[in-house]
Amino acid sequence: HRKYVGQKRFSLEGNESLIPALDALIENAAEQGVEDFVMGMAHRGRLSTLTNIFGKSAKDIFSEFDGKDYEQEVFDGDVKYHLGYSSEIVTEAGRKLQLTLAPNPSHLEAVDPVVEGIVRSKIDNYIHDEGKIIPILIHGDASIAGQGIVYEVVQMSQLAGYRTGGTIHIVINNQIGFTTNYIDGRSSTYCTDIGKVTLSPIFHVNGDDVEAVVHAMKLAVEYRQKYHQDVFVDLLCYRKYGHNEGDEPRFTQPTLYKAIASHPNPRDIYIEKLIGE
Repeated sequence: HRKYVGQKRFSLEGNESLIPALDALIENAAEQGVEDFVMGMAHRGRLSTLTNIFGKSAKDIFSEFDGKDYEQEVFDGDVKYHLGYSSEIVTEAGRKLQLTLAPNPSHLEAVDPVVEGIVRSKIDNYIHDEGKIIPILIHGDASIAGQGIVYEVVQMSQLAGYRTGGTIHIVINNQIGFTTNYIDGRSSTYCTDIGKVTLSPIFHVNGDDVEAVVHAMKLAVEYRQKYHQDVFVDLLCYRKYGHNEGDEPRFTQPTLYKAIASHPNPRDIYIEKLIGE
């Protein structure tokens, strides 16, 4: 924000609890025998997820912002937050895990069937156990409600030819799609109502309450491992800055962004809670 002014970064600020959510998911799933995770997500929070969850070095990310790594003609403009990544991490209990983040172009939810395909091919070819691999799809609230491919992927989740043992869907619900208020973006009450198609459990959780977020993720993992069906976690958050650096939300949502400007972030809220206790 300071050094690369005007660069698109799709900041996670306001939705920071995604990071402890993913950490809790991965650590708890590993305790239940999961060894492999394949993740698909759009742009918001991607750089934070790569650094904090996948262990990609901040040095590499900054060098991509400098454009040093991609001087060939084939790469141009916004490539940083389209890139995929794979890494091997070790949990706190010492278990080795394989993490994969699928590359994703700008049509946000287009990555969903790609992730399911990667997972299914791993199950068919060498894992042979749905309980050892989990697909994780991270959605935005506007895209999960607005893009038809989500319905198609959810409808295929229990079919013999396509099932992957249940997907954990996490929604970064910042209550706005670019400049569209959520009330103008969908007809259903919740953005996650797509989950009702398969009678999937849906947890709506306050993104400012990090312990509640972690608890919801533990429940989601346990449900998935026991019933091998999709489960949704709706992280109700907000977006601290504009959609990207070319968008000034104080023009389009002045009242909302006046409230957001004075609202403490989840980390500060949690610190105050601990000090209070």
